[in-house]
Amino acid sequence: MPRLAHKVALLTGAGSGIGLETALLFASEGASIALADINYAAVEATQKLIQEKYPEVNTWPVKCDVGKESDIQAAVEGAVEKFGRLDIMFNNAGIMHSQDDNALNTEERIWDLTQQINVKGVWWGCKHAIIAMRKNPTDESKKLHVGGSVINTASFVALLGAATPQIAYTASKGAVLAMTRELAAVHAREGIRFNSLCPGPIRTPLLMDFLDTPEKKERRLVHVPMGRFGEAIEQANAVLFLASDESSFITGTDFAVDGGVSSAYVTPLGEPVLPPPKGLTGN
Repeated sequence: MPRLAHKVALLTGAGSGIGLETALLFASEGASIALADINYAAVEATQKLIQEKYPEVNTWPVKCDVGKESDIQAAVEGAVEKFGRLDIMFNNAGIMHSQDDNALNTEERIWDLTQQINVKGVWWGCKHAIIAMRKNPTDESKKLHVGGSVINTASFVALLGAATPQIAYTASKGAVLAMTRELAAVHAREGIRFNSLCPGPIRTPLLMDFLDTPEKKERRLVHVPMGRFGEAIEQANAVLFLASDESSFITGTDFAVDGGVSSAYVTPLGEPVLPPPKGLTGN
């Protein structure tokens, strides 16, 4: 049986990068999926990809600005209305602003915008997921039960300091880690699990747009033991594990998928012998 058979998931930031790959992977494992993104055309494209690859899978694209609680509430309630429940919430949408710098140069408006999306957006996603997951009906024949799994995208920069400053982004992701741990403790006996995904440097549009010179890329890669940027599908595989019942005794973790960055001091010489995996989008 597919790992997410009969389950319902809501993914924010489902139009690109980690969200897109996770949507395709969840579809391959049988989930019904609410595809949320501020860019509605992008999630329509995600839906089309899923329909082409997995025509039996139910999807619902929804425009959602996670910087507005009303949008998140509408997305969660819409998913429950359409699919009957909510088992998985992936709070993945976020920003990395090009004007985010050090404590002296970053403007307050950049700080506030980053916290609004990256912190409040995750809080609201968790809040409304809790409300929905408490009401999930149990159906043992389909291995469905009350509660669910919430995965919040943080970052390895919340675990390590960096001399390439993004003070607002770093602070926002540290807040996600702390918030996720507390939520995990508070709601553990309700059957609702909370875990943080901590991606390392990933070859997504969000990061590649930011690292727009060879020097910027190499400044990061020198610290990665595996010698390459990660791929979105590698994050999606981790999200699938955390979303599935295979991780039923895992909650409150900072789940690092970072190529070894957070465990290394001196990195190896030479080129990696293994190529990166291909994503489900073909990229």
